[in-house]
Order: sequence, then C-alpha cells, then structure tokens
Amino acid sequence: MRTTRFTVIGAVSTAAVLALSACAGNATNSTGAKGTIGTPAGAGKTITVWAMRGDLGPDTLNAINTQFTKETGAKVDLQVQASWEGITTKVTTALATSNPPDVFDLGNTQIPSYAANGGLLDLTPYKKELQQGNTWLTGLELPATVDGKLYGVPTFAGDRAVIYNKKIWAAAGVTKVPTTYQALIADLDKIKAANTASDFSAFYYPGQYWYAGMQWVWDAGGDIATLNNGKWTSGLSSEKAQQGLNDFKTFQNTYSSVASRTVDIHKPEHTQMFADGKTAAILGIPTEISTIKKANPKLTDADLGTFPFPGKSGKTQPVMIGGSDWGIAAKSQNKELALAWTKIAASPDIQNNYVFAKDGWIPNSVEYVKAAQATGLSPLITGFFAAALTSKSTPAAANWSTIEGDLSINQLFSSIASGTKSPADAAKAFDSHADSVLNGN
Repeated sequence: MRTTRFTVIGAVSTAAVLALSACAGNATNSTGAKGTIGTPAGAGKTITVWAMRGDLGPDTLNAINTQFTKETGAKVDLQVQASWEGITTKVTTALATSNPPDVFDLGNTQIPSYAANGGLLDLTPYKKELQQGNTWLTGLELPATVDGKLYGVPTFAGDRAVIYNKKIWAAAGVTKVPTTYQALIADLDKIKAANTASDFSAFYYPGQYWYAGMQWVWDAGGDIATLNNGKWTSGLSSEKAQQGLNDFKTFQNTYSSVASRTVDIHKPEHTQMFADGKTAAILGIPTEISTIKKANPKLTDADLGTFPFPGKSGKTQPVMIGGSDWGIAAKSQNKELALAWTKIAASPDIQNNYVFAKDGWIPNSVEYVKAAQATGLSPLITGFFAAALTSKSTPAAANWSTIEGDLSINQLFSSIASGTKSPADAAKAFDSHADSVLNGN
C-alpha cells in the first residue's frame, strides 16, 4: 500500500547502529546452480533499477550498488522516479516493452496486478536464498505472493499504532501503557469519565477508517477474502468476521464521537483533533506525530507515546502493513544480475544498517525488527515496531485496487458505525460486490 507515506521518525544512535552491525552477519554466495542466485559475472554490463523518491535514501541505494558492483563487476543505472502519481501506468508500460528496466521499486499491494499481467519474474525458486534465513513480515510477503508464487522481495514496512497524549491520560489517572484489551478498555473508561464534553473522544476512531476497522476483523480470525481453486471468496459474512465487525462497532460507538461515525480521517483531520485536545488517542502512522506537533507546538515528544493496539484475542491486533517490494521484470535481459542486486538489497547489512539505521524504516523481517527493538527505541516509535510483528495485507488479487478506489470498503465500516446497516447486512452487500470485482466480473 503506497498511497500514504509511512516513514518512521526518530534518530538512531551510533550504539544502535553498531549493535545492528553485530546482528547482521555475512551473506554467503551460492554456487550458481539451477534455482540459486549465485554471483554472476557482470563485467561490461549495466542493469537498470527504478527506485521511488522518498523510499530508500541515497546512502542506502549507493551501498547496495557499491556492493553489487564489487561482487559482480556490473554497474547500475539508477533511475529515481519522482512521484507515485501515475506510476502504475508507467510501470505497466515499461514491463510490457521488450527491454524493460531490470528491477522495480513497487508498492506492496500493487504487485498482484503486475504479476497477473505477466510482467514480473517468478521468484519462487529463489525465495529461500532471498530470505537469507529470515522470516519476512507477513504484510509484505502476502501481497507479493500470487497464486502461491513469489513475485516481490520485501524492502521495508510502515504501519499504524496507537498515538496517545500522556497528559490527558495521566490527568485521568492512567500512567501505564495498556498491554491487554481489558486494560485498554478500563483506561479509556477513566479518560471518558474525566472528559465529558460532547465533542471529546476518548479514542477518535472515524467510521470510514477501514484500515483500523479491519484490525478487528483480523483479530477475530476473519479476513477480507480468500483464494480457492483460482476463485476469490469474500469473507466478511463469516462468523469470525462478524464477531470482529460487531466488536468494531461497539468500540467505535463507545469511545469515539457521534460525529465521527460517517467520516474518514481527513474531514476533519484526526491529527488536528488530537492536536486540539479533542481526543486522547488515535490510530496513526509515524509521520502523523510530526503533523500533530506542528499543529500544536506546545505538545512535545515527552507528551506523546505509542503502543500497538491490544486485541480481544489476547495478542496485538494485526495491522495493515504498507511498504515496498523489489520486483524483477519478466522480460529483463539481465535476470541473474537483477537477482543478485535484489539479494543484496534484502541482506542483513542493508536492512539493519541502512533501511532501519539510516532511513528510519521498519525493516523487512521479524528478525530485523527484533534486532532494532533490542537497541532501545524511542517511545515515539516503539509502538510501530511492536505492531509490525503481527501484520496482514489486502487480498493478492489483481483487481483489489478497484475495491479501494470505489470506497466500498470505507462505506462498509461507516454504515456499521452509523447503524444504517447491521454488520450482517453491510457484510452481505460488500461480499457480493467484492466477489464480482475480485474475480474480474
């Protein structure tokens, strides 16, 4: 999902970088046998890499390119794309040419559409080597896996966590971060009792905020849709999904304002509501912390904190992961070199010492996230890293973008929050629509 920037804020100390270096280890080269990447000879050759501006920084890309040239002798023609606007059409057109760029920086949920058109190389035979002994974050790997085949290599992640105002919480007698759902509810009840204004929300949770709403469905064991024998079947009418949708309605109606039931996070901006003291908490992305402080300079880092949303399941609620993956063009004239470059980009050194330590992103695997946590993270980003360990994504269907574009999933949650439809009726209507769209009807 690349419609929103997710970059993680907070400086990383020198000690943290050194600690991550110790965790990095050294990637070993394979023999070059069939199904392995090896170290192809690339002297005199050049591969073309499309990277998106605002994703990996110049230092990170330079480190990848330098290591790649050192290992293979090949050079890199790095072409940084200036904007995500119109990029889908641009990438689709490039992939269809006879001599496309070799490696592409792709939004994680864009991959199914490119794979469905035959534009991306099947990376399944190389998956184990590309993982390099690590477990990729589920929310990055799932959308890169289409019909059981891998078409993208996770690059970095961004997610959502609870952002809360410590002053408001402390004034209500809450000084500890809740780690269970029961504790969260007890804390919000205290905050609600201490702030009785009709326009105040103990937890501002807009009805159309489907990213937040889906966390309840996933926490209850439901899902948007599943693929069986080549056919997508929507699942919000299932018993587990219905439990999640009912739990969502109860929470939203209890702790967020009546006015929030039919709106999204932008009208009004939920960050502005937070900055104005109209709410004690929101579910947000890392960059929104800076937005809040800009809107209210009186709020300092010490006044703010983050934590993953505790689920009724006893675990943290699964979060929607946004981020990017590297894809290789099926028509690449340099597939072996492209694979070698991508392996370096996913390596421990790049993930730990550049993607996290320099660019401030959540790295692509469970192991790298835990290594980052071990360095001692700022309270402003601890919640996001913890949340990333339990993640999900949208269905890996070529037509998923239609569902997001027509706002049918926004309307699903809004109708439930506002009471214009019961969770059962809202899910029935959505499932019928999604079944048609996802199966290309």
